[in-house]
Amino acid sequence: KASPPRHIIGHQNFLSDIKTFHLPLLSKECTMRSLLSVILVIFLGFFSTMANAAMPGPISASPEGGVPTLAPILKTVMPGVVNISVKSKVKVELPPIFEDPMFRRFFGDQFNLPQNGKMPEREVQGAGSGVIVDSAKGYVITNNHVIDKADEIYVVFKDKRQIKAEVVGSDKETDIAVLKIKPDNLTAVPIGTSKTLEVGDFVVAIGNPFGLGHTVTSGIVSALGRSGLGIENYEDFIQTDASINPGNSGGALINLKGELIGINTAILSRTGGNVGIGFAIPINIEK
Repeated sequence: KASPPRHIIGHQNFLSDIKTFHLPLLSKECTMRSLLSVILVIFLGFFSTMANAAMPGPISASPEGGVPTLAPILKTVMPGVVNISVKSKVKVELPPIFEDPMFRRFFGDQFNLPQNGKMPEREVQGAGSGVIVDSAKGYVITNNHVIDKADEIYVVFKDKRQIKAEVVGSDKETDIAVLKIKPDNLTAVPIGTSKTLEVGDFVVAIGNPFGLGHTVTSGIVSALGRSGLGIENYEDFIQTDASINPGNSGGALINLKGELIGINTAILSRTGGNVGIGFAIPINIEK
């Protein structure tokens, strides 16, 4: 079970404001040639503009085709982003009728009901994400809600290694937790700063959505200083349209220098799925 980022349910029906428009058809066949000429000019102009636009510095071109790519950055960062696997025990909730003494007397054996009044427990598993921030000491940052009430916590690497982790600190107010693992061949993600972020900056989200494993999505900083959402007691979120889904909680939000600038934690959604409004805790809060 993937540990979902908390989501906020919207109330306004935005679909009621959407309108559709039909484009008029060309009335004469001879105008098709003129239309194609216009399209060609626009097409060439678009790619000319794209070619002259300055791309962010850290994006490099692949040696094969010269296509801009984030691959070199991700190769150095992704080993420092890990999956968090948690196990915990929860009490099984039984229907009220199972608490009736007469029902227990006559049917308790059939349903294997406990006679000492203790409710049975079952083991549940969850999954989230984390970021290695100190490879020498084995420190990993994640969300508090990912590991809250967990009996066992494991850090899972891209190469399928698993290391048992212990919680060395947590803060429910900001939803941050720090784990410690054995520092064995670890790679830390460089820590940047969120103070210099601006709306429009390119960002990349890395995590473990739906338990699939390491997954990368990209977008921009949509807004800064988001608060009043009722998610945490202290809120100063980075808003991004980089896709964040259940299981991404605790994952990395990096800039195009490959620096950690935030920890993904929540989304705004009516269904629990991504709609392009995600929130990350600025790294400067975690410092």
